[in-house]
Amino acid sequence: MNARGETVELRAMGTPDAEALWRWNHDPDVMRWMGEGYPQSPARVHRWLAEERPRNDFGDVLLGVEVIADGTLIGLVRLHGAEPETGCADLDIYLGEKEYWGKGHGTDAVRTACRFGFDKMRLHRIQLTVATENAPAVHLYRKVGFVEEGRLRHTFRRDGRWGDKFVMGLLAGELT
Repeated sequence: MNARGETVELRAMGTPDAEALWRWNHDPDVMRWMGEGYPQSPARVHRWLAEERPRNDFGDVLLGVEVIADGTLIGLVRLHGAEPETGCADLDIYLGEKEYWGKGHGTDAVRTACRFGFDKMRLHRIQLTVATENAPAVHLYRKVGFVEEGRLRHTFRRDGRWGDKFVMGLLAGELT
């Protein structure tokens, strides 16, 4: 169930990815705009990937983002909450390898994930939320065709202050 873009390939994640996932989830720069979770041990992350995470299916697909040129796993993308009755899913993405930031891999990963969602999962709509202050992510989402549909007030806390999130949506024919 791989999906290939121009610079990245999306592939299923497994136990060999546990160390990278643990490292990313404990890096404050990577997690800056993500919802804060609780610290986990590397063994706990490994167990989650090996035993507890449901296998990929229509309702929830977790894929690693791998750079085609050098085979490095740099992040993850997830389409979840998908329902065949509505044809809608939520998108989550982050790149954990900071040396790959700003090189177009995130844009390619989002495009590839959305194309996978529309073509393979037969989705009609993909939606996401993003902190309004996360300008690089907002720019990326707009670039691939996402439209701001609303604002969730004070739903995100960072650096001791409350912030807002945009709700953004993309319909099947709008991917650029």
